[in-house]
Amino acid sequence: MTLETKGLSSGYAKSLVCHDVSIRIEAGERVCILGRNGVGKTTLLKTLMGILPIAKGDCFVDGTPTGRLPSYRVARMGIGYVPQGRGIFGKLTVQENLGLGTVAQKRRIVDVDDRVLDYFPVLRERLHQKAGTLSGGEQQMLSIARALAGGPRLLLLDEPSEGLQPNIIQGLGEIIRRINVEQGLAILLVEQNLDFALAVAARGYVMEKGTIVESGSAEELKSDSIVQEYLGV
Repeated sequence: MTLETKGLSSGYAKSLVCHDVSIRIEAGERVCILGRNGVGKTTLLKTLMGILPIAKGDCFVDGTPTGRLPSYRVARMGIGYVPQGRGIFGKLTVQENLGLGTVAQKRRIVDVDDRVLDYFPVLRERLHQKAGTLSGGEQQMLSIARALAGGPRLLLLDEPSEGLQPNIIQGLGEIIRRINVEQGLAILLVEQNLDFALAVAARGYVMEKGTIVESGSAEELKSDSIVQEYLGV
């Protein structure tokens, strides 16, 4: 799957947050979008998923415009979304959360492909446990596993390292890379954690005030000048 935006602008009501954003993610790529808090990264992902409307420009999946489609139609085209804050259903069990993820493609709840749980064996041990009782790291794993249960070809990840301990973050990065390699699943990762993002992604974009201001390989984005100007605290 190829995802591309051309001159995309979007936001909330009459207030635009993203301005003239043009990015491209090829099939099987690992791409990150970096930037400080509040620069428009989450707004961009919500727009790609059809949660927020496009004010100008468009988004294309394999050349087909998706900018005016509702989010469930975007999901059926093969895009999985892991929102910031995880978005799990705490009162439902792990198994019930995973089952809801299958609706994206099957349009009904079906059994989850066992390969999904191979990436997160701890979830297999907790299938009948309420999701709200999981640790933060386990909840993030569940959020990703639920998105994978829908069989996507592109996975959008919004701040997956947020609030996690360093050892959990490292393990999560390894799992994301493994999913990409083994399934050929494209990854678009939004992050403030520079080290994590550039360890996972092969290339990326930098956002500032709702626009793309830099792009390049992971190594190029480690440049001191880029970090100091756009990514420093």
